[in-house]
Amino acid sequence: MSWAVSLHSPGEPPKVVGWEAPSPGPGEVLVEVTAAPITPLDLLCASGSSYFGVPATPYVPGVQGIGTVDGRTVWFPTAAGMRPGDGSMAATVVVPEKDLVPLPDGADPVLVAALGLSAVAAHMSLTWRGELAAGEQVIVLGGGGVVGQSAIQLARAAGARRVVAGAHSPEGRARAEAVGADAVVPLDTADVDELTRRFESAVDGPVDLLLDPLFGVPAVAAARSLRPGGRWVNLGGAASETAPVTSSLLRSKSLRLLGYTNNELTSEQRAEAIAMIAARVADGMLTVAHETVTPTDVPAAWAGHAAGTASLRSVVVPSANGAVS
Repeated sequence: MSWAVSLHSPGEPPKVVGWEAPSPGPGEVLVEVTAAPITPLDLLCASGSSYFGVPATPYVPGVQGIGTVDGRTVWFPTAAGMRPGDGSMAATVVVPEKDLVPLPDGADPVLVAALGLSAVAAHMSLTWRGELAAGEQVIVLGGGGVVGQSAIQLARAAGARRVVAGAHSPEGRARAEAVGADAVVPLDTADVDELTRRFESAVDGPVDLLLDPLFGVPAVAAARSLRPGGRWVNLGGAASETAPVTSSLLRSKSLRLLGYTNNELTSEQRAEAIAMIAARVADGMLTVAHETVTPTDVPAAWAGHAAGTASLRSVVVPSANGAVS
């Protein structure tokens, strides 16, 4: 008997249960899981309050993971919590073979798992949605999170001349600095005018692109530093689902306010982005602060993320004996 993490009731932490390996159907393969991150999307789906609706329970959470198939290391997605079916937080999972993305030699599977779709969102928001060009100046909000840390590094790799981050906690600001932000603005106040002054002091002239997983007051303050015709890409509402943005701010600068979601990507776009992320990991050009947890640690780690007290991306890895302990 092996292990799986099972969610039995929306809004509550999952439990560790015994697990029998499932049988693949036509076009499917059995993946032996080596790393599965606990992500905000996992928690949102499991809460029962997402736009996907209340999930059918019990189910194994985990919308992405890393594993092996016939000795190959692969990244894979799942629809756990969005549609009926099990996800990546189990010893083995059945996945459509067409969804597998091979990882290059030298790519740390745990680090790729920690980055995963969050790094995909950062990359596609910057390049595909935000149309980042070399020589531009970028503000990255949520700089201490996985999306933010990824975006700082990816923007610099794409030739941004200056990357200014915003982060709430001292730990988040330290993480943003560690991955190469040129300046980091503390977001420890709800005073939009004070935040505006902080951003104006940190940037070097008008900003071309704002990457915004926060929304709310921080986003409005940062947007005031955008140049005429500047781009504001929103990919989340971690600070607030609403923002005090005025019509005059948008109109006076003819700003482009753009939304982004990974759900808009084709499977081919997603696979190409994951492959690029994994290649940068293998080259030592992309990293993120993270921690590993064993299956028995998942309920406590999950509760910490749900309560907002966990600051690092948690990646579930098998225990040494591979069984429920």
